[in-house]
Amino acid sequence: MAWNLNADKPIYAQLVEILQMQIVSGQYRAGDRLPSVRELAAIASVNPNTMQKALAELERNGLINTQRTSGRTVTEDSQLIRQTRSQLAGEYIRNFFQIMKRLGYSDEKILALVKHAIEEGI
Repeated sequence: MAWNLNADKPIYAQLVEILQMQIVSGQYRAGDRLPSVRELAAIASVNPNTMQKALAELERNGLINTQRTSGRTVTEDSQLIRQTRSQLAGEYIRNFFQIMKRLGYSDEKILALVKHAIEEGI
């Protein structure tokens, strides 16, 4: 099944974000071997060169490592994984608040809506 990509930002940046999410959520655990570039590209329905660019970015960030004989693996640095999770959470929260502010909601109303959503099990 293809990943849900859109035209709002570069494809490789979306791939980086999706792979980061898969790593921090535990879909790929510390030390796990990742599928090959071609396999990941096929799963995401993107060009292998685009997937390679995303993987290179994740390697620069330290979330994945490349070993010549065994391919790419997820870092074993659990602190880096936790830090990345916190960074992603902060970005999502900032984006959410910016959108809600543009919709005209005050901080108090946003918090009330969030609380209500949690109580409703959303």
